[in-house]
Amino acid sequence: MSSDTSPAAARIAGRFRGFLPVVVDIETGGLNAATDAVLQIAAVILRMDDDGRLGPVATHTTHVEAFEGANLDPKSLEFNGIDPDHPLRMAVPEEEALRQIFQPVREEIRATGCKRAVLVGHNAWFDLGFLNAAVNRCGLKRNPFHPFSSFDTATLGGLAYGQTVLARAVKAAGLEWDPREAHSAIYDAEKTAELFCTIVNTWDELNGFPDYSARR
Repeated sequence: MSSDTSPAAARIAGRFRGFLPVVVDIETGGLNAATDAVLQIAAVILRMDDDGRLGPVATHTTHVEAFEGANLDPKSLEFNGIDPDHPLRMAVPEEEALRQIFQPVREEIRATGCKRAVLVGHNAWFDLGFLNAAVNRCGLKRNPFHPFSSFDTATLGGLAYGQTVLARAVKAAGLEWDPREAHSAIYDAEKTAELFCTIVNTWDELNGFPDYSARR
């Protein structure tokens, strides 16, 4: 761990065995990561305060140009409400989009003394699959995210509240949910972040906020 990492910043590394949880939501042009377009990415940075409570502190997002030859399923576009050709999307090429998202993640990894980021998502396999596919298409060598480990709030929501649908799990956790805002990458990522933090904080509170770093 870097010597200039503050004790408060280092708490998250101790809690998650040197890994930094980052909430990611990706809106796409379909369900197949190999063939369908990535259209929007949002990533929420989480930090721990001096009391050991986890919370969201920053959201980074970008619209993405569909890669050449990408599939765009009309049903998926209707579901997420994205018009790939809308002039105000200000979408950027896939490689640039990844660099925009990865840079603040790398900075947070360094600031907290973590080794790598771990994707947090609702049905995390979906977002991680699309992220990995985009990284491979762009030939990026320094992906800050672990290639296969993740935290899935669908699973955690089922365990904690008996709800696996994001909207129902969020409401079961006592958080607000606006169906009019759903299915945008920013809103879904931020709500997933709130849900994840609520589950982690509730668990830690029930266990007296143990010193997880002693168990690494």
